[in-house]
Amino acid sequence: MSESLPVSRAVDHGTAKLMPDVDRERAWLLTVDGAPQSYVDLDEPAHLEFEYARRLGHVLDTVAEPGRALDVLHLGGGALTLPRYVAATRPGSRQDVVEADRALLELVAEHLPLPPGSGIALHVADARAWLEAAPAGSADVLVADVFGGSRVPAHLTSLAYAREAGRVLRDGGVYVANLPDAAPFAFLRSQLATFQAVFEELALIAEPGVLRGRRFGNAVLVAAHRPIEVAALARRTAADVFPARVEHGRALRDFTGGARPVRDEDAVPSPEPPDGAFGIG
Repeated sequence: MSESLPVSRAVDHGTAKLMPDVDRERAWLLTVDGAPQSYVDLDEPAHLEFEYARRLGHVLDTVAEPGRALDVLHLGGGALTLPRYVAATRPGSRQDVVEADRALLELVAEHLPLPPGSGIALHVADARAWLEAAPAGSADVLVADVFGGSRVPAHLTSLAYAREAGRVLRDGGVYVANLPDAAPFAFLRSQLATFQAVFEELALIAEPGVLRGRRFGNAVLVAAHRPIEVAALARRTAADVFPARVEHGRALRDFTGGARPVRDEDAVPSPEPPDGAFGIG
């Protein structure tokens, strides 16, 4: 296959397309059912194109001193953008990627192969089931970027799930998740309340326009049992092309309001994005 030709394939949960970036020689955009999922530059794995991915990257950069190898568990695979980023910025890291869509993982492995010795192991499994079977205290960072279509699945939003995440993380570990929502933020507030019940420290990274209710967008939740590097995160997110704010402490508690932790029996997926919210172009 010529590297410049798009690839389209039916995967387990829709139709995946890999489209080359005309501006970057070995860069690719992955979409599933037309919604952008991942962007990867094989020559420059530390390049993060999507804003939410950059924010996740900022968290990964600040969880430990630069270059220190980490054990990272990724729930949700996509085109393996963040695992590649960690492998490039923190050589020697051990990473597990859990992705439910076997055909999608096979497509990515075939056309966007991982470099030899990347330290990245791929697993086809349900994220919650894998988490429940994972050893306690086995991860420094847990990255949750799981979407069934364009929504976070309900079983990855509950208090029982949050407790499993807390169990798998080491004492100084950090949980980070990509959560889409819009005003009045019923989903996002419920997630903050849920993780507040398990973790002592929380922060939320989002564009001011999203937090003011002007549009649908992604927020990045950070949770830990130790102080989060809020100042460092704020500096990095403020310097992005689309600057974001880092909310924490009282402001975040005020935003959460009277939301209650989510029980398994009450759990719902994140809201359906409005048409065009994540379209291309």
